[in-house]
Amino acid sequence: MAKKKKITKAYDNLEFLHGRSARHLRVLAEFIEPEERLRKHGICNTIVFFGSSRSVDNCTFRKQRLDKTLVPEKAIRVSNAHESCIELAKRITAWSQKIKEPAKRFYVCSGGGPGIMQAVNKGAKLAGGKSIGFNITLPLEQLLNPYVSPELSFNFHYFFIRKFWFLYYAKALIGFPGGFGTMDEIFEMLTLLQTGKIEKQIPVVLFDKMFWNEVINFQALQEYGTVRAVDLKLFKILDSVDEAFEYITGQLTKLYL
Repeated sequence: MAKKKKITKAYDNLEFLHGRSARHLRVLAEFIEPEERLRKHGICNTIVFFGSSRSVDNCTFRKQRLDKTLVPEKAIRVSNAHESCIELAKRITAWSQKIKEPAKRFYVCSGGGPGIMQAVNKGAKLAGGKSIGFNITLPLEQLLNPYVSPELSFNFHYFFIRKFWFLYYAKALIGFPGGFGTMDEIFEMLTLLQTGKIEKQIPVVLFDKMFWNEVINFQALQEYGTVRAVDLKLFKILDSVDEAFEYITGQLTKLYL
């Protein structure tokens, strides 16, 4: 008697699931699974940090040979910002843990990779708290850093779904010095706030005045008539951990506690 051939169900067919026809299923999976896991861990408020994947702490910076294309004084500022990010994430996490109602606590969130992203998660861990890492598969740079809480480690394939999750639970945004990815993420958030597509209020801080004022001439955008004066009030450019901590926690207390 011939042996019956086992028929694979569609949801067990890996060739199909990884093929072109099932792309919308993969998109839905990246949309649905993070929400289930975040809710399972009682998370509905995040403070999102953006910044360079290439920044390093001061100790590592001193050991490395500087790229000859870099301006040493400016590269040092990015290294100092890395240290500031660790401290700010640590202080915000410690502050959040004192909120009596667990459902109202805020969790720092990064892109899960190296550089500023690692600094965010490290700061949270130093404070004894959990933190989120929305990682993404890339050819270079984007390996998951070791400080992300394992149960809150995510790995995306689709950039647009990852961006959705950065925004959906965000109650504040902090932008550190960074490159194309940082600019993309910050300007997308500012555009959504400017156009009113986000109904909630989200305080935005850009950290390190020298960097932001030199890299982007925000005032010129207003002078050319491409943004309004009120649009420049969507964010604050601050220069110290104390200023950023007081502003962010003050705004969150007023808006959400």
